[in-house]
Amino acid sequence: MNTDAVRERAGDLPDKPGVYQFERGDAVLYVGKAVDLRDRVRSYGDPRGERIRRMVDRAERIDFSVTETETQALLLEANLIKRFQPKYNVRLKDDKSYPLVQLTDHEFPRIEVTRDPDDAATVFGPYTNKGRVEAVVKALRETFGVRGCSDYKFDGRDRPCLDYEVGICTAPCVGEIDAESYLTDVDAVRRFLDGETGVLADPMEQAMQTAASDQEFERAANLRDRLSVVESFHEGGAAAIQGDAPEERVAVLGVSIEGSDATVARLVSERGKLVDRERHRVAASEVREVAPLLSAFLPQFFAERDLPDALLLPERPDDEDVLAWLEREGTDVRVPGAGREATLVDLALKNARRQTGRRDECARLADALGIDAADRIEGFDVSHAQGKAVVGSDVCFLDGDAEKSDYRRKKLTDENDDYANMRRLLRWRAERAVEGRDDRPDPDLLLIDGGEGQLDAAREALDAVGWAVPAIALAKDEELVITPDRTYDWASDADHLRLLQRVRDEAHRFAVAYHQQVRDEVSTTLDDLPGVGPQLRKRLLRRFGSVEGVRAASESELGDVEGVGPSTAATISARL
Repeated sequence: MNTDAVRERAGDLPDKPGVYQFERGDAVLYVGKAVDLRDRVRSYGDPRGERIRRMVDRAERIDFSVTETETQALLLEANLIKRFQPKYNVRLKDDKSYPLVQLTDHEFPRIEVTRDPDDAATVFGPYTNKGRVEAVVKALRETFGVRGCSDYKFDGRDRPCLDYEVGICTAPCVGEIDAESYLTDVDAVRRFLDGETGVLADPMEQAMQTAASDQEFERAANLRDRLSVVESFHEGGAAAIQGDAPEERVAVLGVSIEGSDATVARLVSERGKLVDRERHRVAASEVREVAPLLSAFLPQFFAERDLPDALLLPERPDDEDVLAWLEREGTDVRVPGAGREATLVDLALKNARRQTGRRDECARLADALGIDAADRIEGFDVSHAQGKAVVGSDVCFLDGDAEKSDYRRKKLTDENDDYANMRRLLRWRAERAVEGRDDRPDPDLLLIDGGEGQLDAAREALDAVGWAVPAIALAKDEELVITPDRTYDWASDADHLRLLQRVRDEAHRFAVAYHQQVRDEVSTTLDDLPGVGPQLRKRLLRRFGSVEGVRAASESELGDVEGVGPSTAATISARL
């Protein structure tokens, strides 16, 4: 676009807060936010800097969205950058977008918190604190009974599920509520999410008063706390909650820019004690300076995290909107020049530079395997005891370090078949990825704990679903790396082998720990049921194979077990 075209387009835009997009064909080149869309876009008629000049020259059109507040514009900008990955924006590679709430386009709509909404859904948000959003959605479901299950489960029901039993769904799947009444409840949910707080707050307050009158003081206190969250939900765009005490929580950032990538290391101090440290990759192909990188990093990184009381930075962000947002949220931004705080910033910088060595391991692994990249690896293992309490683990490593927030685990059907179990685990992962139900980025590489048989089973699952991600296996004893085409016997001190061993061992540890937990829960879950003693528990497990099998059994099927009468069958069905 030339200068005249940009200025002409700017004249069509409103003088309101919002987000603008420079586009070329189907690609989004750049996303930006503005307090005044018209003035901000007009400034691109005389762009400063070679990077922005090239972007404007390539653009064919400018699109925009109006928001009610500057905060909403900031959040929407971060989400759109996540979604479109524009070439000319700084992009945080290993973080999540802001949470949204969607009501799906269905005869009986589903409500859920998501980062990747359906195209036809009615979407609300974005919000800065996922915990608060989930608490409000739970309160909405308890009050109005809107379903939260997948369409697949909805279509396959022939009797109400546990959500109906505990009072958070009205069971439209089996006709417990008619369509007109259900949609009336959905409309109430929509009105609340549109800003009509009383739709939810009023019935919650009434329930709290009733509980207090009935001397159910614990329930009344719980409702009081949740009501406070509901009543403040629409204030300031559901802003992050701050700490109770001044300077209670401090985040220290160090930045290392390396070619087209950068690393931001984060140290967290609580009441003067260092409690956490993480490193994050940032795609920064057009940015060579710390200040603009921090301006892009901060709103994206704090998508789902509470802002700290203070940020210690190597430089101040150069975006005044970001600084104003941090000030509104009560976060003090400091660039220390000396003393303990400067030492912490220097330590964060050293942590950022350390990541370069880890990335070299990933690059060498990718070269050795002949794949494009191995920055993000997911490792899988299965654990069980002779086919009982079968579970699977899915751990994630990013740039050679464990990314524990992206760990997942799965209970599997009880079967004493390692290949079948691995096939089920990988099919579960692949289906979630292909159907868009997994909020994590696709990995560069899948690592299977096992040998050729486990790898074949995993690849069968991937092929069946159509998820094209490279998969290899690492055998335990020989430490051989098995691929579909060949087997590698790398030197025991090779960095890229040690990286795979770390992933493999962590997947094994995570699976074993979960297996032990599930195994212990089997006894506890059934032992807690009234009328179910040790002998009856054994008969139930022998008949149905697992607690999940008992849970899925009908009352009629439960009654076929010796010692289970109609009353006990009803109790088991209701409690499980």
